Amino acid sequence: MPNTPRSKPASHGGSSPLPSDPDAARQAAFEAMDRMRDILISRYSGGLSPASLALAYMDWALHLQAAPGKQLEMVQKAFRKSSRLSTYLLSTMGQEEADSCIEPLPGDNRFQDPAWRKQPFGIWSQSFLLTQQWWHNLTHDVPGVSPHHEEVVSFVARQLLDVYSPSNNPFTNPEVLERARETGGRNFIDGFNNWREDVSRQIQRKPPVGTEDFIPGEDVAVTPGKVVFRNHLIELIQYSPATKEVHPEPILIVPAWIMKYYILDLSPGNSMIKYLTEQGFTVFAISWRNPSADDHDLSLNDYRRMGVMDALEAINTICPDRKVHATGYCLGGTLLSIAASAMARDGDDRLASVSLLAAQTDFSEPGELALFIDHSQMHFLESIMWNRGFLSADEMAGAFQLLRSNDLLWSRLVREYMMGERAPMFDLMAWNADTTRMPYRMHAEYLKKLYINNDLANGRFMVEGRPVTLQGLRAPIFAVGTEHDHVAPWRSVHKIHQLADTDITFTLTNGGHNAGIVSEPGHNGRHYHIAHHRHRDQILSPDQWLEAAKEKSGSWWDGWSAWLAKHSSPDMVRPPRMGAARKGYPVLDEAPGTYVFER
Repeated sequence: MPNTPRSKPASHGGSSPLPSDPDAARQAAFEAMDRMRDILISRYSGGLSPASLALAYMDWALHLQAAPGKQLEMVQKAFRKSSRLSTYLLSTMGQEEADSCIEPLPGDNRFQDPAWRKQPFGIWSQSFLLTQQWWHNLTHDVPGVSPHHEEVVSFVARQLLDVYSPSNNPFTNPEVLERARETGGRNFIDGFNNWREDVSRQIQRKPPVGTEDFIPGEDVAVTPGKVVFRNHLIELIQYSPATKEVHPEPILIVPAWIMKYYILDLSPGNSMIKYLTEQGFTVFAISWRNPSADDHDLSLNDYRRMGVMDALEAINTICPDRKVHATGYCLGGTLLSIAASAMARDGDDRLASVSLLAAQTDFSEPGELALFIDHSQMHFLESIMWNRGFLSADEMAGAFQLLRSNDLLWSRLVREYMMGERAPMFDLMAWNADTTRMPYRMHAEYLKKLYINNDLANGRFMVEGRPVTLQGLRAPIFAVGTEHDHVAPWRSVHKIHQLADTDITFTLTNGGHNAGIVSEPGHNGRHYHIAHHRHRDQILSPDQWLEAAKEKSGSWWDGWSAWLAKHSSPDMVRPPRMGAARKGYPVLDEAPGTYVFER
């Protein structure tokens, strides 16, 4: 196929024109009124549906009111916690420090400094932690409350409590007070200047301080390569070989389109793409376009067709008669699993293997992101996207910040605005600030069909008018989960064992959704578990798998590279040419291309 820009689907920005039929026009006008109401509310609610929050609260409050046993239990717990705090207070009399009566939850580092054991800071921190525990008990296990509403109420209660944490108040935080004593109060002046600079950048829509030191093509995304294909939605980058001979089967990387592709090609020392080329693989990677309001009607199928399938066609032309190791990260892995299932259904055997990195295929247990996804919230998001044609990065970033508010919100407030210290920018943080948008139709389909309806896992997902199922996959699968993943929890990723009837190698690595994947060899403290499952073997639960899997130190990249080599042809070959100009795929540009710079 010639390498020319594809015609994109008919699209428009903003709302649809009213239909010509009078009844349909009136109905569309009524719906538009409701949409506009949601849009106005969203400006003050941070993109969260007040109706969704109110439903969760009413479910919890009404069931709590009708549960005298739960009420008595909470009264008893209140007395017990008061007694624990009183005992602690008595133990501190005449002492500068005392043993804690309650410890923070794992991952809560707000009170780790030894100064929190001194008085009166110890009393304040212990009182807060006991109160936090009591509210956790109050919002959980209320008879009759739906699990989703229970999670929402507990989450909101935790966020409201964190506002009053003594660590967030400069007058009750011993670390801030010690910093003020050391600097003579200069930290507050520096913190105010930091705050003023951040607000100014937000108003001007500029990226955070320090990101100017990480420019794609100069500081990050510098692995040599060429753009060999471009359509309306993607640029396909073919990377230059780093070895004299390569494995015959090339690798196609399908990244998530929620962020820029170069998380897998950060600095030279932690670039997965560079690592793969050094292991003797020919690597292709998709760089997604940053959609605008004109891309309002791009569908999930457009992403499959113009993304995965067009890229495969280009690779098959450049590397003829070679199967492809297809690799998908996050949303890109979910999309790849859909494309691979459709290919298997249609008898298309061009894939040598499928690697899914922190990618979900079953959304029955999607993790904390499910807090923001129900039918009410879905309608609210649709209204926001209906008006502009896309979901902006600000709405998505707000949800992620709330999920990890202690790490991303409150700790930053204390460090940068109270302590007056700027955290040094590094490549992964700079990439995280290089945001993208989500087109209206695609994102609505993704949330409805996958998150809410779980169509893919249930065999109801339609591709070109026919359902696809992961059970039809015969290519071997390498799946990766990360221990502390708030986007794709590893136990959810592990469900691929229940869906695909093929050999699966599953790896669990330490780290989170991003840092766990960017886990280069030589990275201190890295380890992973790995186990191989044949399609006829008994399926283990996630906990059984973890108990049986081998633990290895180092980077999971090494285990994956060995697995890819094992599933490649045994003889090495000369690297393919860059592009195939005579067959319609000439070199168009130097890597990292042009789409990565779109704002």
